[in-house]
Amino acid sequence: MSAPPERDPGLQPERTRLAWRRTTLASTVAAVLAARTALHDGPSASGIALCALCALLWLGFLACAHRRIHALAASPEPRALTPRHATAAVLCTVALAACGAALIL
Repeated sequence: MSAPPERDPGLQPERTRLAWRRTTLASTVAAVLAARTALHDGPSASGIALCALCALLWLGFLACAHRRIHALAASPEPRALTPRHATAAVLCTVALAACGAALIL
């Protein structure tokens, strides 16, 4: 019997980096659709406020994702995601979803 081949340590960070990119793209689409919904019937004060909030949340998530993508690309064995950055990414995602739901209702 032959020994199982060794795992390539470069594959997991690459998959994780691609997952962050996909999530960033999905977040961008959600923010654009929320802005479109907010401004569809003409600008209103609440619509503009929610649109601005969605943009801020998207920028917060983008900053977290950008840091992580660069950390994954910088070294062959990147450090683990810190709880602070993970919490920030989750909060931005959940808040963006809540803003989108508020715009629909």
